[in-house]
Amino acid sequence: VQLQASGGGLVQAGGSLRLSCAASKFVNTLGWYRQAPGKQRELVAAISSGGTTNYADSVKGRFTISRDNTKNTVYLQMNSLKPEDTAVYYCNAIVYTKTYWGQGTQVTVSS
Repeated sequence: VQLQASGGGLVQAGGSLRLSCAASKFVNTLGWYRQAPGKQRELVAAISSGGTTNYADSVKGRFTISRDNTKNTVYLQMNSLKPEDTAVYYCNAIVYTKTYWGQGTQVTVSS
């Protein structure tokens, strides 16, 4: 499975960004992780093929994950961004027991 992410950038605190990730084929679970400098990669949000979602506590109420199964694409709408959201965001796909990663997209939130 190949994953192509896009949509990162620089935004001021309180602003919004939308990330997209297109998969080369249908996958069961799609998600977004992020890794800030000096920190471990962490789950941001994930969504199953049936639409069940899971969010990190730190983004609940601010971020929304969604998917378009006709396009094999997952989206992450990020609102009310904070400087602590600054990280490289990675698209993630789980197909049975295998995990795949996209190339990462930088999100920088200035204060």
